[in-house]
Amino acid sequence: MYDVRISMMITRQLLSTLTQRLQESPSVVLLGPRQVGKTTLALHVAEHWPAGSTYLDLERPADRLRLDDADAFLRSQGSKLVILDEIHRMPGLFDILRGIIDERRRDGQRFGHFLLLGSASLDLMQQSSETLAGRVAYVDLGPIQALEWASTDLDTLWLRGGFPNSLLAANEAASMRWREDFVRSYLQRDVPMFAPRLPAETVGRLWTMLAHQQGALLQQSRLASGLGVSSPTLERYIDLLVDLQLVRRLQPWSVNTGKRLVKAPKVYVRDSGLVHALLGLETAHDVAGHPVCGLSYEGFCIDNLLAATQASDMPYTYRTHAGAEIDLVLERGGQPWMAIEIKRSTTPTLSKGFDLACDDLGVSQRFVVYPGTERFPMRHGAHAIGLLELMQVLQSA
Repeated sequence: MYDVRISMMITRQLLSTLTQRLQESPSVVLLGPRQVGKTTLALHVAEHWPAGSTYLDLERPADRLRLDDADAFLRSQGSKLVILDEIHRMPGLFDILRGIIDERRRDGQRFGHFLLLGSASLDLMQQSSETLAGRVAYVDLGPIQALEWASTDLDTLWLRGGFPNSLLAANEAASMRWREDFVRSYLQRDVPMFAPRLPAETVGRLWTMLAHQQGALLQQSRLASGLGVSSPTLERYIDLLVDLQLVRRLQPWSVNTGKRLVKAPKVYVRDSGLVHALLGLETAHDVAGHPVCGLSYEGFCIDNLLAATQASDMPYTYRTHAGAEIDLVLERGGQPWMAIEIKRSTTPTLSKGFDLACDDLGVSQRFVVYPGTERFPMRHGAHAIGLLELMQVLQSA
């Protein structure tokens, strides 16, 4: 029922990008957290692939058995698109894929050989960078974002997050149960699989601590002390959550502006629904009454805005010791070109610090994202704008 509902109700904007990459490259790695819709998207592509396709789920023993002689089986597929789901289960396949890709290229088949699906970016990159260099393209699939959500009710998307089974659940309680089970399964299954030396219980405590400190500057030594681990160990834990695409580390703008800059990154749990589940916030009323409300909305907007940016745009945060601050700075070609502040208020206001920060960076495009839909001018050359409209601006910029 889940796949049918997704295909009928939600069109993923990444579909055209994925198809284009497959028409340009012999292999494509589609990365994203579990349950985000990678398999559904891949099967949709397979259904319309001209040369036909073969799908293997490497978590199924029967499909792994078909790859006992992987070289022979994969070569027997001819010009079909071969989809290998949960590719990290059989990392040894990369060496075989390289030989098959090179052979097909010599035969004039330049693209569309393999679509590889995985849940851990670093794990896949380490494997494929050694064997598939020059033969692979990467595509990241995140949770459903605002421009893909057919409803204008963005508060539901914010509350439940963008994982399809959570977003489309029958009610708030069912959505919350799904997210709690999702967190539990990651800690019981994925953490031991991808990082067997890291204690899953401690990683879970860190995940919850980061939700409590959503959007805060990373205080690594303080978090390490709270968990009873060293600072380098804590960094490995955060690296794991980043590589699983569950946490975002927003780096500070560090080019010399003649100001004393805060050099600590901001850290966000990427999906707002997981933020609320980790904190036990089931309803909109629960979220509204919790101190995380504003920062949860900030993280929700940042994740959506970055899904709409161009590949050449690099995101940063900006803060000086004097108090000048910008929630999100977008850089293109080495120069900051847009400054974005985020306010969970229907009557947003701006501080002097935002104006000073924009002047420091020489940014003329200044926006304040707020929950409304009307666009209007504000102080310091900024414009208030709704999330959907700014996403559309970024897509066309």
